[in-house]
Amino acid sequence: MSIQNLKEVRDRILPMFEAAAEQYTFRVPHGYPAVIDSADQGLVGLEIDPNFSLYITSDGEDLYAEIYRRLGRQDSQSSSSRQKYGGAPFQDRRPLPADVDDQTLRNLVAELKSRFNMQGGFFNFTDD
Repeated sequence: MSIQNLKEVRDRILPMFEAAAEQYTFRVPHGYPAVIDSADQGLVGLEIDPNFSLYITSDGEDLYAEIYRRLGRQDSQSSSSRQKYGGAPFQDRRPLPADVDDQTLRNLVAELKSRFNMQGGFFNFTDD
């Protein structure tokens, strides 16, 4: 039953993925963004670049939202007594209800875009 639920979610989220992919076409490495459409195999997703992606998956019974992202290399809340592994990959897997609404799907896409947009930039320091 979950694959059928995923196909129903696919019909609603695929236009959101395609719109987001169009927005990021000229801002990401060649070959990205990629929209993954394999609902029969239990996967529908958006890969903005190699480090930021959102997948709606099914294990045959339940639906999940899986967000892959790279952790930031800076943390203003850390201190010398706690070590932070910046730049490490992070996977966030969240269960979704079978009757997930459009607002939840939009929020997942917006969260992925926000995390990509807020990633740390590169600074080049030169002596003048």
